[in-house]
Amino acid sequence: MSFREIQFVKSVVKSEDLPVPGLPEVAFLGRSNVGKSSLINAFLGRKKLARVSSTPGFTRALNFFRVDHRFLVVDLPGYGFARVPPKVQRAWKRLVEGYLSAARPLRLLILIFDLRRRADELDRSLLEYVESLDRPYIVVLNKIDKLSKNERLKARAEWLSVLSLPEEEIFLTSCRTGEGIPAVRSRILSALGLRT
Repeated sequence: MSFREIQFVKSVVKSEDLPVPGLPEVAFLGRSNVGKSSLINAFLGRKKLARVSSTPGFTRALNFFRVDHRFLVVDLPGYGFARVPPKVQRAWKRLVEGYLSAARPLRLLILIFDLRRRADELDRSLLEYVESLDRPYIVVLNKIDKLSKNERLKARAEWLSVLSLPEEEIFLTSCRTGEGIPAVRSRILSALGLRT
């Protein structure tokens, strides 16, 4: 499925400025530098829609994109690693939690991790928080092109021991090669009730 019209809707830095709920939403959340913007671009079949930055923590707002007037993609600020003052990090945390806990038509949360990295305390805390929300979510283990097949298998097994999701809700992807992207796209469209 290709998307015809993708429009930037709004950038939000305060929870009270969230757009009025309407179209179904899918939200992308991940640690800084896991390839979140690249994954959004790959999902939508665009190269530069979500801004890709070499600077961790570049996304400091919730960015809303309307796709074919059928659903919204929400790009959430990255967490961790960002070289910003604690006050700013706290503001990001309030913003993300404010969005995720609000009464919104969120059909699926896409939680992204770098397959090469082991889950640390920050990742585990995020997973616990997401599970407590009781919202549908999947996990994308990104940057698989950086590992050999044997390394992938080992890293995947380590992540599976941390995650409390069925294996079919865990996806391995590479935004550089496109591997795994069709499966993620199909899962997201299914959550939205759209044909693939």
